[in-house]
Amino acid sequence: MNIRSNKFWKAFGPGVLFASTCIGVSHLVQSTRAGADFGFLLLGAVIVANILKFPFFEFASRYTSATGVSIIDGYKRKGNWILIMYLLITIPSMFIVTAAVTFVTSGLLGNLFRIGLTTDQWAAVLLLICIVILAIGKYKTLDGLLKVVGGVLLISVIVAFFSAIFHGPVERAPDFIPKELFAPAGIAFVIALMGWMPTAVDISTWPSLWAEARIRQTGYKPTMKETLLDFNIGYWISAVLAICFLTLGALIIYGTGTGLSNSSPVFAHQVISMFTEAIGKWSYYIIAVAAFSTMFSTTITVVDGYGRAITRTTKLLLNKTENESQKAFVLWAVVISVGAYLVISRYLNNLTQLVDLATILSFVVAPLAGYLNYKVIYSDEVGPEYRPSNGMKWLAIAGLIFLSAFTLIYFVTLFNPELVSHWFE
Repeated sequence: MNIRSNKFWKAFGPGVLFASTCIGVSHLVQSTRAGADFGFLLLGAVIVANILKFPFFEFASRYTSATGVSIIDGYKRKGNWILIMYLLITIPSMFIVTAAVTFVTSGLLGNLFRIGLTTDQWAAVLLLICIVILAIGKYKTLDGLLKVVGGVLLISVIVAFFSAIFHGPVERAPDFIPKELFAPAGIAFVIALMGWMPTAVDISTWPSLWAEARIRQTGYKPTMKETLLDFNIGYWISAVLAICFLTLGALIIYGTGTGLSNSSPVFAHQVISMFTEAIGKWSYYIIAVAAFSTMFSTTITVVDGYGRAITRTTKLLLNKTENESQKAFVLWAVVISVGAYLVISRYLNNLTQLVDLATILSFVVAPLAGYLNYKVIYSDEVGPEYRPSNGMKWLAIAGLIFLSAFTLIYFVTLFNPELVSHWFE
């Protein structure tokens, strides 16, 4: 298919929103930490997580293209019990995940302007701005905004990546001692890293909802090839950028003895300085704006995605036939934002703990979320011509085994860390 065709550009958009969701905490924070703490040791984990999670995200976009409705509607068609399971997964995670991305964004904004507001005050400002934009502009504003932001970020990361490769790794400090990977703390970090790599499996429903919104906006229903091309562009760009962020952490921070701070503003300055080390000090404010824009795009897509998902889920559970009202969506966006602000207030001085909590929670629920998508894509309402290939089916099964095994390892690590350490001796 010709990517320059007008029809494709009408379909293009949900993949950008998905990439904007991914390229946030998982990349800016977790991938950078992976490189900074362990060098290139976790590169394989990043690649494997992206590959084995891919089917569950692809299934959601595929289902919408095949049926014309979101995969959440597919849950309803399989029975209220699946819809309730999805709701039980979503409610606890939506406050913590929104808090984590807003917390990081607040630090970047505070680092950029430095006018005396605290991190939680910046968080309140950001969440209010998100609500206003979503209430007024709906999908069209979100779609246009993030295409610009995504372009700025993509160029910045690529330039920094090749600059870091060209200059090579920094000189190691004489007293540098590498962190131990196969210790309980190291294993917990690996699970947290993979929890949002490229993002949480339970938010795979969002591209499905965005695809619906794009159809309403353009009046054009894309073909399966167009839908999957849009999704694949967003997914694999985010996967490549995860490797870029890990590389920057490994080449610029690993071995220096400098740890990434738990303070959101300090962490923001460290990450921006990492880029300027690769590109040049002249680029500080360009990178600061790009990093903030990236995290702001993640924050607004997270509020939008959870708002859409909860609005659709509650509508289906109540058996309402009319379209979701904008008032219901805005109400849920407010609820999510207030809950996130309360979580931020609780973890105000511990960025790492909040991010790890959010990412580990996402990984723990990933096997169930992946299974829901697997079950729905092979349901009767999806015709044989729209179903995934046998190769994709087996990749999904491998993904379910992978996610389940590491979830089990996490719980064993939590309750019996000595046993896990013994496994890897």
